[in-house]
Order: sequence, then structure tokens, then C-alpha cells
Amino acid sequence: MTATHDTADVLVVGSGIAGCSAAFAAAREGADVLLLTKAERPDDASTDWAQGGISTTRGNPEALKADILEASDGTADPDAVDVLVENADAAVEDALLGTLEIEFDGSDDGEFDYTREAAHSERRILHVDAATGTHILRPFLNHVDDHERIEVRQDTAALKLITHEGRVHGVLSDEDSAGHPIFAGATILATGGIGALYGRSTNPADATGDGIAVAVLAGADVADLEYVQFHPTAYDGEDPFLLSEALRGEGAVLRNGDGERFMPDYHPDAELAPRDVVARAVATEREATGEVALDVGPLEFEAEFPNIASTCRDRGIEGDEIPVAPCEHFLCGGIDVDENGRTSLERLYAVGECARTGVHGANRLASTSLLEGLVWGLRAGEDAAETEVEPRVVDTPELRDSDPALPERFAAEKFTRLRRTMDESLGLERDPDEIARTSAVLRRLKGEVDAYVRTRTARDLYELRNACVTALLIARAASENAESRGCHHLVTDDSGIAEPTAED
Repeated sequence: MTATHDTADVLVVGSGIAGCSAAFAAAREGADVLLLTKAERPDDASTDWAQGGISTTRGNPEALKADILEASDGTADPDAVDVLVENADAAVEDALLGTLEIEFDGSDDGEFDYTREAAHSERRILHVDAATGTHILRPFLNHVDDHERIEVRQDTAALKLITHEGRVHGVLSDEDSAGHPIFAGATILATGGIGALYGRSTNPADATGDGIAVAVLAGADVADLEYVQFHPTAYDGEDPFLLSEALRGEGAVLRNGDGERFMPDYHPDAELAPRDVVARAVATEREATGEVALDVGPLEFEAEFPNIASTCRDRGIEGDEIPVAPCEHFLCGGIDVDENGRTSLERLYAVGECARTGVHGANRLASTSLLEGLVWGLRAGEDAAETEVEPRVVDTPELRDSDPALPERFAAEKFTRLRRTMDESLGLERDPDEIARTSAVLRRLKGEVDAYVRTRTARDLYELRNACVTALLIARAASENAESRGCHHLVTDDSGIAEPTAED
């Protein structure tokens, strides 16, 4: 074992809203917290990319619960949803309003300007323009960075969990070529999503499924990994960016290549149908008519959504119609956790997008991701600190870094192959036979990568390994689920026509 090491009462891996919430809550309970993050600046975290807002209950938790269950096609765990809605408003009041003093948009009379998004039955979403994630995360990072009980290490990756006798004792980080041990009384994974596994994603480029992979390799349980959500309205061009659901909530409509508004033909709620329904409809109309555009003509676009409007103009998009296409957005499943974020491994927690709380089921309701990260982050941080387990130094394997470095483009080229495979077989619609073939391709790719990882500790190789592990888990979950629900939509014949669901 390496002679040098670090210790912390609570170790948090990840610096989005879930990681910051966990660190904040643990430190408030008196724990000494070490927060590791691959990010070097806020926009490396998925939270910073979140546009629409954060849902509240507006005093009616049962109504929000009903909307979450409806959007999930009845697959969300009601008990988990209860945890979310019963703690939602208190968490927002505590952390975002009371501590960070976030200035959410308000109307002229001083009340909050709640907006509505798809599949919500009422206006209940707090927002700052359409850049809510940025306006939450940056103050949160500043607060965490200034806290006397929290140490933040940027540009640092967790390569492997340290386990001994069925318990997690911390991580090996990439601060040393042999793996730098960090021992902790509790370890909280808050590593975000999987966008880097797909060719088009609204996630940061380093969203490589790290937390899911290291947890599974240590023996943790996962669930619902087949449910990969695609956002229906991302810019249809190079370097896609999200066109917030709030645009449709305020009246923007979708038009096909013939200029026709088509969503009323697909769902009674039209543009405000659940995301999976809208995404498949957009894909169908693009194939039939050549393109789909989001028509923001019904809005005061420049005045109501200045950040999005500015992004469009910077890209040379003029006029009211913005070309859109579905884009990978959010993983509804992940590391299986309980109401406090505890995983199946002792002293390991997971929160945020890498975790599967059960709230989302087969399809996530808009503007619940920031809320879930906040609620479970606070609960996990508090639970981890209250347990008061002392960090224990145990023997750890040294990672090997004995072979010459690989060519600079090696990992990038393997990622290209991985993304092409995922796009073709594990996207919006899936052919069961193709999923089986894809699993074989992914196993071969993972085998190739494992051979290199065994003798090298480069971060890009470990990210590629993590992406391959997570991709295989998604393929396996998809192959084991023969039912089309929400984000997991199966094609059942050679015509390419998808089997109808209850929502179609």
C-alpha cells in the first residue's frame, strides 16, 4: 500500500447539486468532508447545464406525486415519490432560499414566477430565466468551497472504491499513478450521468458513468438502467444545446417539415405530453418530413428567455423556428439506493443521476432531477455524518502504470466506436435482436479496454473503462426487459414500427 494517504469523515465524489448538497449537510452535522470532483469549472457538472428549473409542490405534494407517477407510466416507486414530495419544499427553503439566497424569477407583485413544463398539471417550477442550474450551482460551489469543514479538490477522479470485508472504506484517486488512497467513514457517489456514451447528449463531455461503474465493480446493486431518457427538443446541429421544456410550457409548439403542428395527433396534452412520447413523435416526424422545428413565435422569446435566445443568435439561428431533434438527456436508473441514499454496500451512498431512487421509474418528469439531487443529497449527507463511523486505514492494491502511454487518440477512437454502437441499438427505439448483438460488441470492446487498463492508470482510460461497463449494464437491462414502458421502447417487427404503448 502507498505510504501516503488522506482521511475524511465523509468523502463526496462529484460537485453537482447532489454532491454539494451532501457535502453541505454532512458538514452541518459536524463531519469533516472531502469533496473530489473531476471538474475544473462549474460547467463541467451536469447541474450547470440544467435549464428549466426545480420543481416544488406549492403546498400540494399529492398533486406533484400524481404527475410523477403519470409521467413514469405508473412505474415510479410510490414510497420513493413520497420521500421526494414530502421533503421537496423544506429542502428548497433550507438550502436554496435560506442558505444560498437564490433569487428565483418573480412576478411584479413580488411572488415567485412559477412556470409549467411538460406533464405537470400546474405551475410549480421555480426558475432563473432558463438557466436555473447555473444560478444554483455556482453559489452552492462557492458556499461549499468557503466552508471550514469542507475541502474541495478539483481535477481529481476516483478510479476505484476501496473495499474490505464487504464494506467501502474510500477510494483510490488519480492523484498518484499507483492510486492515491483516501479513507473515509462514509463515501457518497454523486458522479452524474452517462451522456458521453451517446453521440448527441445534453450532458457534459465527462459524463462517463463513473459512479455506476466503480460501484458495480465493487459489488453494488443497480436497477432500471434500461431507462435512458432522450430530451425531445435539443438543437438539431453540431454541438447540440437544450431548448428548455419551459419554452413549450409557455406556448412554443412543434412543427414538422411541412409546417404542420403535429403533437395533438400523438397525445391529448400535445407539446406538454411526457418526454418519451414527445421525443418519439419528433423522431417519427423528422423521418417522415425531413425536419422538426420548435416554433417560439407564440412567445416573447427574446424577453422571456434571453439566455436561450442569445445562444440561438450566436449560432446564427434567426427567426422563430429552431430545428430540433431528440438527444440523450438523463438516466432514470442507476445505483440502487434507499430513502437515505444508502446502497447495498455498507458505508457507500449514491445520490443524483448516478443513483436509482425509484422516483423516476421508466420516465422522468421535467424539473425533478435538481429536486431529487437536492433532497437525496441532503438526506445522504446528514445520514452519513450522523452514523459517525471513523475512517479506517486498510490495505489497498496499487494500480499498475508500467506500460508506455497509449497514442493520444486511442481513448477517443474507442469512444467513437462505443457511441456509434449505443446510438444504433440503445437509443429511442430498440430491437431486441439488435440489443443481443450489441451486447456482444460491447463485451469485446470492454475486453480490449480492460487489457490496457491493467497496466496503465491514465484517467481517459479509466473513463473509457467506466463507460464500457455502464454501456454493458444498460444493454443487459434492456435485453432482460421485454416490455415497452417509458424510455425503453421496443420495435417488434421488421417494418420499424414501434409497438404502441398506453400513451400513444
